[in-house]
Amino acid sequence: MTTRIEIDHRVRHPEKQGRPDNPIQRKPSWIRVKAPTNPVYHETHALMREKKLTTVCEEAACPNIGECWSQRHATMMIMGEICTRACSFCNVSTGLPAPLDADEPRRVAEAVAQLGLRHVVITSVDRDDVADGGAAHFAGVINAVREAAPGVTIEILTPDFLRKPGALEVVVAARPDVFNHNLETVPRLYPSIRPGARYYQSLRLLDRVKQLDPSIFTKSGVMVGLGETKPEIGQVMDDLRIADVDFLTVGQYLQPTVKHAAVDRFVTPEEFDEIAATARAKGFLQVSATPLTRSSYHADTDFAALRAARNKVLAA
Repeated sequence: MTTRIEIDHRVRHPEKQGRPDNPIQRKPSWIRVKAPTNPVYHETHALMREKKLTTVCEEAACPNIGECWSQRHATMMIMGEICTRACSFCNVSTGLPAPLDADEPRRVAEAVAQLGLRHVVITSVDRDDVADGGAAHFAGVINAVREAAPGVTIEILTPDFLRKPGALEVVVAARPDVFNHNLETVPRLYPSIRPGARYYQSLRLLDRVKQLDPSIFTKSGVMVGLGETKPEIGQVMDDLRIADVDFLTVGQYLQPTVKHAAVDRFVTPEEFDEIAATARAKGFLQVSATPLTRSSYHADTDFAALRAARNKVLAA
């Protein structure tokens, strides 16, 4: 019996090939995770391939994939596997994407139903090449999931829809339960870490969601370990609270390849505890701040806690 090994020869980040190498540092003990062995992990993997779906868990090389997939928690990444942006922290491929797949909403909805999820997170690549940035496609996926799995709560993690007037309104009209858009880092680092985005566009996006539909929970995340300072993180928190964002996630930046931005330092678990305490003091309804925190990590239990926190505030 011969085992065939398929090798992906594509260059994931052609725009980064001319950059000098940044050696990848050895991770501290609190960052390391075990290889997945649970059979449910392999069942989840098989379902994603059967439905021809892309997941951010794989494309972004998430360290939590073993834990999450072993609980059937897969975060589907819609609109293809190629992004039109070239952020220096992100492992998702950059280039010219294929046209949008009109059948994708159906396949995502079927996968959500088969996984038996209570809460699903759906994200996407940036699609600057599409007139509405993929807003109608996002809405189509939300509507398809609602029809296939009526009891599931839906969290979306969207692009910034930069220079796409009317796009946000289309997505909000589909009424996801949680609208997430990550600021990713502090404003000073945008030119080097998130060059295709604009910090204040992302803030306005989150603020506008609340203006359009105050019942939708809003959420945003930042990475630490990129060279930001404690006062800068505090200012980002203040900016998000002014935009009435409900939920903040903070996690350690991990360098995908030698061509990506270097890790400035590994933030200790004790420092993450301090960050979480500061965020709660500033008024966020829910905070997740740990070295391995990612936008969709423990999203189902976090959503339950978020909803309970709002109900407590409303009952007071």
